[in-house]
Parts: sequence; C-alpha cells; structure tokens
Amino acid sequence: MRVTFNEQLRVLNATLSAMATFAGDAMQQAGLAVEHADLAGAERVVSSHDELRSLSARAESQAFTLLARQAPVACDLRTIVASTHIIADLDRMGGLAVHIAEAARRRHPMCVLPAEITPHFAQMARVAETMAHTVGDVLLTHDPAEARRLNDDDDVMDDLHARLTATLTDPSWSHGVSAAVDITLLGRYYERFADHAVLVGRRIIFQVTGELPQPAR
Repeated sequence: MRVTFNEQLRVLNATLSAMATFAGDAMQQAGLAVEHADLAGAERVVSSHDELRSLSARAESQAFTLLARQAPVACDLRTIVASTHIIADLDRMGGLAVHIAEAARRRHPMCVLPAEITPHFAQMARVAETMAHTVGDVLLTHDPAEARRLNDDDDVMDDLHARLTATLTDPSWSHGVSAAVDITLLGRYYERFADHAVLVGRRIIFQVTGELPQPAR
C-alpha cells in the first residue's frame, strides 16, 4: 500500500508542477501582450486558461483519491491537505495572468503602458515567470531551502511594485488618471502572483517539516 501511495503522490506532484509551469508560461505571454499591444497573444492567454482549469480539476481528483483510498494520517495527511491549498494558489496565479492579458485586450490597439513604464513591467514579468518555474521545480524536489529562496524573489517584486507606486504618485506623472488606474491594477496583479508563489513555497516547507513559516514582514 505504501508503494501505491508514494506513486499516486508522485503523480499529484507532477500535475501541480505542470500547473506552475503553465502559469509561468501564461505570465510570460501576458507580459509580452501588454508590452507590445499583442491582441492575438492576449487572446491565447485568455483561451488557454481552460487548460489550466483542467489541470486543476485533475489535481483535485488525484488528491481526493489519495484521501479516500489511502486513508492517510499524520505527515501523509498533512501533505495531501497542503496540496489542496497549493492547487488553489496555482489556479489563482493562472487567473492573474489572464487579468493581465485582458488589460492588453481591453486597450487594443493602444498599448496599455506608456513607453517609459514598459521596461519596468518587463522586469516584473521576468521575476514572476522565474518564481513560477521555481515553484514548478520545488513541487518535484520538495527542497525547503529552494522554497525559501522564493522570498528573495518576492522582495525584488515588492521593490519593483513600490517603485511603480512612487512613479504614479510623482507630481511629474503626465499620462492621466486612466493610465494610472490601468498601471495600478497591473502592478497589483504581478505582486499578487508573486505572493501566491511564496504561499506555495510555505506550504511545501510545511509538507516537509511540519512547520508553517511565518509570512515575511
């Protein structure tokens, strides 16, 4: 029975890793759609979300099967319960990528970003994509040290977000309220994407150690 449990858990973790990779790829494509006012790219991100939801449903089914058929206790139960929360985090990450793509679609054929802001968002997109792929790797390795490194990337994202806010509130801002609202929302989507990646890292540490790290202050 233990062999069966381990194999089913391996399959679940592989599905979760695929979800993280999918969310990272969606974030990359959404970022490019925003930067280049790429309507076709934005549409691909939006339409592909059904595939992520399908992976989410598969992961939920795999987790519930483990609960129902293996009757796990102690650390095994902890692992599966944490996995159900990870599914929700990964699904939300994909949803945030869709929100970014929808912003590009909504403003097309205009670019949602003023030219001087575009490099800043390109940095945010790279950090988000990196974090998603790190999550994908950690879901397979369950390396607590690697999971903790997500906090470092989150610090970078928080710094980028703070600098973005400072730009929007500077008296020299000349692009109007509508652009400021769009940029504020986009910045928040990237920040929340990173936050969910950190949450996944915390849950993985919990799975391995039994201790849930406190959020960084």
